[in-house]
Amino acid sequence: MKAALKAADKPRLSALRLILSEIKQREVDTREELSDNAIQVILEKMTKQRRDSLKQFISANRQDLAAIEQFELEVISEYQPEALTQSEIDDLIEAAIRNESASSMRDMGKVMASLKPKIQGRADMSLVSSSIKARLSS
Repeated sequence: MKAALKAADKPRLSALRLILSEIKQREVDTREELSDNAIQVILEKMTKQRRDSLKQFISANRQDLAAIEQFELEVISEYQPEALTQSEIDDLIEAAIRNESASSMRDMGKVMASLKPKIQGRADMSLVSSSIKARLSS
């Protein structure tokens, strides 16, 4: 934040303030200091919100607002762990299905519960969910 202030980088400073305000708000709400995992959950939620907004702005032909959302997404992603590749996600899904002895859609909750701590913040959970559904339905 100090570097953005010194460089007079107002868009970056604004995005960083958004991140910090969201974290501080959660700390005030829960009245405790957040762990790294809790902060990652907040960042993932912010990323999802920005992606949804970006899609809506692009479909409404609001390129000015879409550019702001895209920039905020890039700043938020700098503070998230490195994303998993599709092959890594597939391997984790296969291992979770084997570990949970999942054979049908009824077992989807168990598979998601075992995967979530490993994947949280490193992959889009909706894409992971659709991959699990495809594997369990076949």
